[in-house]
Amino acid sequence: MELTGEYRISAPRETVWKAILDPEMLKRCIPGCKELEQTGDNAYAAKVQVKVGPVSATFSGSVELTDMEAPAGCRIVGQGNGGIAGFAKGEAKVSLAEDGADTILTYVADAQIGGKLASLGGRLVQATAKKLSDQFFTSFAEALNAPAEVPPAAEAS
Repeated sequence: MELTGEYRISAPRETVWKAILDPEMLKRCIPGCKELEQTGDNAYAAKVQVKVGPVSATFSGSVELTDMEAPAGCRIVGQGNGGIAGFAKGEAKVSLAEDGADTILTYVADAQIGGKLASLGGRLVQATAKKLSDQFFTSFAEALNAPAEVPPAAEAS
């Protein structure tokens, strides 16, 4: 199943690129992410809890960023196993384009599923996959669009 999306982020492309490479940012933005641990250069082990229709499962898997073209984009490749719920694997090509002071993030993703998840029906699975992708990229964009926190003024003694 193919998924696509485009997001305008009110931050310079270099800032967006650095955020894509930040494990803490990824952990905050991945829906249902329970754990994200760096296992190598741009490689992570992850545990993610996902609900698709009546099936809820925790997937253990890996995520790797490849084909790095700083700061223009990369490919994100992932796979996970949810036990009796089945498995999911996929990849997304993420591109970052400058548009004035903003960055336009676009992605094209392809995902495959198997096991109990595959028996739920293509429409439900595709709708859930699209929703999860939108949640990730919306959270990512919102985190970067948030105004910088102003530290409290130093108290005078």
